[in-house]
Amino acid sequence: MEIKDQQGFLDCVSDLLSDPSVQSMEHLSQHVDVSCLQHSIFVSYVSYRACKALGWNYEEAARGGLLHDLFLYDWRTEPHEGLHGFSHPKAALKNAEERFSLTDREKDIIVKHMWPLTLRPPRFRESFIVSGADKVCALAEMFHIYHAIKFAAKLKLSPA
Repeated sequence: MEIKDQQGFLDCVSDLLSDPSVQSMEHLSQHVDVSCLQHSIFVSYVSYRACKALGWNYEEAARGGLLHDLFLYDWRTEPHEGLHGFSHPKAALKNAEERFSLTDREKDIIVKHMWPLTLRPPRFRESFIVSGADKVCALAEMFHIYHAIKFAAKLKLSPA
């Protein structure tokens, strides 16, 4: 995977990336041996590129994509409300709203990224992009394609 428009992407998310709560996601395992932060950066970047190519709101897609898994607990070992697949979008939205000023689109992206598990469909087309990117990125991580493309190292945002 070639990293294109890295500076444009960073312009959208650098303030979020510098936040300690976002950085703490590096210590939470997401899929196989990919951290929650690495996964969220991957989803954010794929969403950014897709929305930019389509002429849609790529800034909010990148920001919502970065915050979509800001649930801040180890879902494998720490107690949490309900089944993680169904409940973590609400936890992520709560955490994001406590830390950042969010648009309606960003809120929808975060809380609906697990659609169709969320039942109610996303309100915005960018939310569909992030939801799809989340699933594609998760598959790439689970099948070890993520490390093969060395995405995080190429983007120079998170350890590979």
